[in-house]
Amino acid sequence: MFRSLYARWGEFAVETLIRVLGFSTVAFVLLIFLFLLREGLPAFFTVDAANLFGARWYPTFDLFGTLPLILGSVVVTVTAIAIALPLGLATAVFVREVAPGWARDLLKPMIEVLAGIPSVVLGFFGIIVLAPLVRQVLGAPTGLTAFTGALILAYMALPTMISVAEDALDAVPKSYRDAALAMGATRWQTIWRVVVPAARSGILTAAMLGMGRAIGETMAVMMVTGNAARLPLSLDSLFRPVRTMTATIAAEMGEVAQGSTHYHVLFGIGIILFLLTFAINLAAASTMFQKRRRGGLR
Repeated sequence: MFRSLYARWGEFAVETLIRVLGFSTVAFVLLIFLFLLREGLPAFFTVDAANLFGARWYPTFDLFGTLPLILGSVVVTVTAIAIALPLGLATAVFVREVAPGWARDLLKPMIEVLAGIPSVVLGFFGIIVLAPLVRQVLGAPTGLTAFTGALILAYMALPTMISVAEDALDAVPKSYRDAALAMGATRWQTIWRVVVPAARSGILTAAMLGMGRAIGETMAVMMVTGNAARLPLSLDSLFRPVRTMTATIAAEMGEVAQGSTHYHVLFGIGIILFLLTFAINLAAASTMFQKRRRGGLR
């Protein structure tokens, strides 16, 4: 009797703890958002919309145009995903469908380790190695460009994208593969025409999570993109310096006067960045929840 009562109270305590931890995570995110709103909303009332979403970012002269920062983040992030998605998908297919068991057991931990490399180290690598290569090979005026930042972000997004895409491929039932092979399809036809299309929702989730990882990166992007607040609208904008929203906040928040218009505008940029990241993660989560996991190879 006492043992049953003890087990019941233990189960209740564990359930309560899990419930409290879950609600506390939501509460922390909500508190962060409320703090951003408190500090950032004054910018939308003190600065007119034409100035706030204008094309010139010169806070010293009361010009707070965030459009170059938003477009700079979009250019770098979209280019990074365009580079990382094919590489991540090919790597996930190799790890899940092609590599032998011993190689798979070796590669998966190594891919996870890549995510632990500090961004400042990757930034130094970009400055010392990638920037000179971009300048010499591509003929860019400077190596600190949007393309250099996209290369670094693509590398940083790869571990997440590979892991999620590999899980999506693993979730495709083995019967799909067996049916395709029984109908005379080759191994590669089975992979590219059956397995990959069946896992497309998970692959899309991997792309969106990688995008969320890339758009929120700060240090590496600030070090290798040149930090020029210019509109990336020309044909060669990818090989010109740009400035992202995260780099602007990191570079200027430490020197701005608290309570000033510049201070509130930086928090306003944080609100925009928070909403973009939240929308991307929400879309990825909804795609993941809609996906039916019906077992895999194991």
